[in-house]
Amino acid sequence: MTWRIIIIMVLGVGPALAHDSWVETNSHLVRSGDAVHIDLKLGNHGNDHRDFKLASKIDAQDCAIQVLAPEGKKYDLRAGLSDLGYAPKEGYWSGKFVAAQPGLYTVVHTSDRVVSYAPTRSIKSAKAMFVVSDSLDKIARDQTGFDKSLGHALEIVPTTNPVVPMGPGQPINVQVLYQGKPWSGAKVSFIPRGESLEEGFDAEFERTTDAQGLASFTPRTGNVYLVVTHRQEPEASGEGYENTKYSATLVVYVPEICPCCNE
Repeated sequence: MTWRIIIIMVLGVGPALAHDSWVETNSHLVRSGDAVHIDLKLGNHGNDHRDFKLASKIDAQDCAIQVLAPEGKKYDLRAGLSDLGYAPKEGYWSGKFVAAQPGLYTVVHTSDRVVSYAPTRSIKSAKAMFVVSDSLDKIARDQTGFDKSLGHALEIVPTTNPVVPMGPGQPINVQVLYQGKPWSGAKVSFIPRGESLEEGFDAEFERTTDAQGLASFTPRTGNVYLVVTHRQEPEASGEGYENTKYSATLVVYVPEICPCCNE
């Protein structure tokens, strides 16, 4: 048995498993001038562990995390992140952002690093969105920017607004892009917080993209949903790594009652 295999067994990491990172906010609707809290988390969402459970903690200095404002300005959040874990590999990172301008904001996280013990190149992208409004009683539906591709190698792009209107019965519609082109046949998981998906293919919470890379899931109850997809390129090797794995995530907050649907 080689040292590489021993290390993989000790760490509990197999070739098919991958740690996914995601970003989430404490609210999907924020009053203008108020703060939203943004968390950067790391879990294990390979074929056998597809849930919201935390597995470790990402190196915040080895990645990027930004907020994209409606007018196009980018805000770097790394300097203001707080470590909410007791031990180096426990907990997660959290930061605060204050938005004054109404509109739809996108939280973006990316990471590109070589996992030396695998050895694998791991490329990640993650998104979450929230809307800032002068009034939380009347939320404008004409938000823009949610369907903009950011040019990530593997990317989940909402094709309908994932913030408003949103609630049980409102579909979460996405398109999966690989190298900027629609990826047909991709498995997309829509993981509710508190649920663990079945091994293989969970027909209740997973979909396969069509020829245009499109997939849709309609939640029946309010919850926080982690939308995730993976791609492996066994032949994509380079200095220090033998293959490349991609992951893309999108966190969608689904309220029990849609604030826009009862107007």
